[in-house]
Amino acid sequence: MRALVFEEFGGPLTVQQVPDPAPAPDGVVVEVGASGVCRSDWHAWSGHDPDVVLPHVPGHELAGTVAAVGDRVRGWSVGDRVTVPFVCACGTCPPCRDGDGQVCLRQTQPGFTHWGSFAQYVALDAADVNLVALPEDMSFPVAAALGCRFATAFRAVTGVGRAAPGEWVAVVGCGGVGLSAVQVAVGVGARVVAVDPSPGARELAVAMGAEHVLASTGGVVELTGGGAHVALDCLGSPATCEASIRSLRPRGRHVQVGLLPPAQGRAAVPMELVVARELAVLGSHGMAAQDYPAMLSMITAGRLRPQDLVTRELPLTEAGPALVDVGRISGVTVLTSF
Repeated sequence: MRALVFEEFGGPLTVQQVPDPAPAPDGVVVEVGASGVCRSDWHAWSGHDPDVVLPHVPGHELAGTVAAVGDRVRGWSVGDRVTVPFVCACGTCPPCRDGDGQVCLRQTQPGFTHWGSFAQYVALDAADVNLVALPEDMSFPVAAALGCRFATAFRAVTGVGRAAPGEWVAVVGCGGVGLSAVQVAVGVGARVVAVDPSPGARELAVAMGAEHVLASTGGVVELTGGGAHVALDCLGSPATCEASIRSLRPRGRHVQVGLLPPAQGRAAVPMELVVARELAVLGSHGMAAQDYPAMLSMITAGRLRPQDLVTRELPLTEAGPALVDVGRISGVTVLTSF
């Protein structure tokens, strides 16, 4: 198959012919119909993820068609149209038994623990636990955008941050996950202040329903009459983490969504404010497959429109430059031809 490969961290990204994957006994191989280009893929290429072994094929936001099925798979057949969370859960460890597959103790992640979806085919583990059937009218490019950024934002806003109608939500960083968070927060009736230094990102945030947009968090407290009820760092940097926490009102909830690799420096969490204001500092790591129906029902009903986030569709041959430039172009970039 054709795949985008890197053989050194931060090194050249080239399309190569590599062996086709085979399904594990409990897994499947999916023919990739679309794959999102995400900042997490950039982290993998940059050497920020200890699970990545060289040479490597990135890509973890995907949708496509089941092409091969392991002999222990019961719920899926060749030809099924599917997507998958970026965390593939084992289904049997204590967190999985509690319904928290997104923090599975034996998780695998395409594009990190094994070769990913910047390729014609990708292997996925524990198919009966992790695959999600696509609505018939949902295209592969839209479905691919769900697997990391949109699903992550959905759970961060609704499940972890518990944003309620009328509450103020500050979204810090309006890349793909941040714009998704804006749309989801608006979809549940919250009022949104979106923060990003990029004029293009702020323009898209307005299109997603943000009530206010700012270049920095400096005006959030004033605009919201004392601070946000929920603030999400959707970029993942020491500066944005601290700024998000400082934008909260007393008893507010900070949700860390963007990755904070130690190689980029540790965040200086203002614990004096956490104590004095009784703030909650929370982490959010994707969304398990079993939680997808609530999100898909809102999409089917038209309350959420992930298709509005997809601003570029590219072939695999342009995946390398797109990965290097991730974050510099507003919206979600999706690979659609392999």
